[in-house]
Amino acid sequence: MPLPSVFILNWIFLIALFPVAFFWLRRAYRILVKRDFSEVALKKGVPPPNVEKYAPYEMVINLVGGVVMVGVLVAVLGFQAMTSEDWIATAGVTLWCKLLASFALSRQAHGLGPKKKQGS
Repeated sequence: MPLPSVFILNWIFLIALFPVAFFWLRRAYRILVKRDFSEVALKKGVPPPNVEKYAPYEMVINLVGGVVMVGVLVAVLGFQAMTSEDWIATAGVTLWCKLLASFALSRQAHGLGPKKKQGS
């Protein structure tokens, strides 16, 4: 039987999924409906010059991540359809994949090489 501290950490992780899903779905909503591209592909807090080109990709990344997190929350709290190991694995993989995909998109949007000087 797992230690009681493991159960506490599982509940903390489950409760943390609520704000994560909310922020990701809110970002997707802002990009899709409000056409707010201020948080798309940021690198050091600065958006790329052609932000409209990368907005659909950022919206899909956030939408898929948010929907998966909501699905995990509904499956665990609503239907109790997932075991502890399954929902932790699903949520963890989704979290990391979303973070890495957003990071890769921001690097792609800003260019992969060093900045070229204006005078050269």
